[in-house]
Amino acid sequence: MGTRTADETGAETGTEAQSDDAKSGGETVDITKDERPAQDTAETEAEVLGDADEYEGDDLTDGSDPESAPETDGSSGVGQGAAAVVSAVLGFVSLSGSWLGTVAGARETLVGQLETASSASVATQIKEVYGDAWQTTALWGGIFALAALLVGVAALARPAFGAPGRPQPVWIKSVSWAGVALGVLGLLIAVLKYTDVLLGLPSAT
Repeated sequence: MGTRTADETGAETGTEAQSDDAKSGGETVDITKDERPAQDTAETEAEVLGDADEYEGDDLTDGSDPESAPETDGSSGVGQGAAAVVSAVLGFVSLSGSWLGTVAGARETLVGQLETASSASVATQIKEVYGDAWQTTALWGGIFALAALLVGVAALARPAFGAPGRPQPVWIKSVSWAGVALGVLGLLIAVLKYTDVLLGLPSAT
């Protein structure tokens, strides 16, 4: 039996190491390497896309959705527009005359004819038959004019009591101001006619 020398031992060890490398295909396997970085990147992208979808969904379902605001504005605008048109119509009626004013004037004429004696003076007959009827017609004209004025002012003042920052449409302002102007003019004419300053009764002498 012989004793192995250090060179023989080293050579044998080197041969065994080469043999192990050959069995493993000559490749070094890194056991710490895995496929998780790609999976983590995909999950991160999915989370970002999910957050973006939630953000867009919040924008669509938020209380400031542009589809809900026009509905409120539209309902409010319809009421203001209707009030403006009513004001203008009432102002026109106060100037042109109304069915109520005509009927009330005719009724007052009939009452004056029934209550005035035939022996009354001409001045008294004119006043009772015609003067009271004309004053009644002027009174009804003044009522319509006052209503036009009040409705027009209410239509103009309505935005001050609504949501701030929402301007009133120009056409509503124009029609409302027209109603106010007609109401003021009709009220002035009614007062002048009722007091006999305008188109007073003719003199009996």
